[in-house]
Amino acid sequence: MAPTLLWINGPFGGGKTQTAFELHRRLPGSEVADPEHLGFGLRRMLPREVRGDFQDFPAWRHGVREVLDHLLRTYEGTGKTIIAPMTVVVPAYFDEIIGKLRAEGHTVHHFALLAREDTVRRRLRRRVTPLIHGDSWALKQVERCLTALRRPEFAHHVHTDDRTVAQVADEVARHARLDLRPDTTGSLRANLRQTWVSVKHIRIG
Repeated sequence: MAPTLLWINGPFGGGKTQTAFELHRRLPGSEVADPEHLGFGLRRMLPREVRGDFQDFPAWRHGVREVLDHLLRTYEGTGKTIIAPMTVVVPAYFDEIIGKLRAEGHTVHHFALLAREDTVRRRLRRRVTPLIHGDSWALKQVERCLTALRRPEFAHHVHTDDRTVAQVADEVARHARLDLRPDTTGSLRANLRQTWVSVKHIRIG
């Protein structure tokens, strides 16, 4: 049974990481492979004054594709699901990673999580803590990301306004034909779990 890659795309603040870990929690045998880890490793090799968007480094794009290709080949015959939460809005970069993986014969499901601009901005402001001096860079990217991701080449689109993380995960799984465990947790436990996921994935520097 061939393994499957779920690429969870969306604007910054769109719920990618929360959705990825909700899928992982309810999908036995799944793994989360976060492409951002490679990007931050590349950034930290550089002095601050010459750092830019790590996605512009060919090494990041090649590295992400190679790691995911390696995982999918390693798990051949297991039916395992690999979940990659990452914003990618440049069509050429999208083709370089996801297009090549598909061309190599891998099963790849891509989902772009979309929401109204005011919803995304509100989510971004909520995740700002006293330890972080705002999230101004991400806020400046909202309109650009949403405009790009609405294009047909970034389908399948999943609209997340007025939906819980569990409901978004359910829709992703339904379109990918994956069977999730039922969500039996109450709203308080779900909120606590999502707060913990957010804390674990704060990125500084």
